[in-house]
Amino acid sequence: MSNSTIVISTEDESQYVRSKLKEYNAQHVPDEIRSRYERINLHIANEEGDIIAGLMSVLCWNWVEVEILWVDAQHRIHGYGSKLLQEIERIARAKQCSFLKLNTFSFQAPDFYRKHGFELIGLFDNAPTGHKHYYFKKDLT
Repeated sequence: MSNSTIVISTEDESQYVRSKLKEYNAQHVPDEIRSRYERINLHIANEEGDIIAGLMSVLCWNWVEVEILWVDAQHRIHGYGSKLLQEIERIARAKQCSFLKLNTFSFQAPDFYRKHGFELIGLFDNAPTGHKHYYFKKDLT
């Protein structure tokens, strides 16, 4: 390591590192789920075609991770967030996933996710400063 240096990676170098980790991980994941990776993105549009709510997620192996759930502020009282969450849960069950996972901040929607049956599995205080960062899981089995 005496002649080694740490440098900022290019996109190609980053992809190489990612591919090496995936290669290693594949050795430890059952064959029947090893290649399961799929982006599942949903949205709701109004009559004019404007997107007023959306959910971005990824199915990986035996779970779905909700990366983003957003509802336009003017439309938050109509249950669109609940509808999107219920739809991704339906899709995850249909694809035989074991659980959903997601994260949110104290200024976003931790109570919303609890209301929908998510269990708190981790919490960072003061992340970002003055707030909390929550990690949730919902078992589907």
